[in-house]
Amino acid sequence: MFIPTDFMKNDEIHLVLEKTVEGNDIRGWVPAYHFAICNNSGTKMGVCDLRIGHNTNTYYGGNIGYEIYNEYRGNHYAGKACFLLFELAKKHGMKYLIITCDPDNHASRKTCEYAGGELLEIAELPEDNDMRRIGDKEKCIFRFNL
Repeated sequence: MFIPTDFMKNDEIHLVLEKTVEGNDIRGWVPAYHFAICNNSGTKMGVCDLRIGHNTNTYYGGNIGYEIYNEYRGNHYAGKACFLLFELAKKHGMKYLIITCDPDNHASRKTCEYAGGELLEIAELPEDNDMRRIGDKEKCIFRFNL
């Protein structure tokens, strides 16, 4: 199911595979890749992941997650990582991806816009959603056609 990821680089960053995680049908989890976002000197600037497949959990939680460490923010590294993840998703035959964020997370919303996402809705999380149990109530749902 998982494929080689050595192509995941551009002239500014490269994604270094840290681990893969098999899906879990009982929990509603799809298979996932987890990467370090590194500059070309090898410095880890953040992390990202790609979840392969679509279900209710990926609609509300997204196919892509990312975090850029404070000292590296403001350089579009998350968006640039998304472009690389889009290529991996295409290799898995995915036609679109979902990325979600909290409505008040302006940096993440800008990343979604930078990467070409279409805001589908600001959705209320279902009562049984794991993110709701930790205090989240709504998510901005962005769609990216591949």
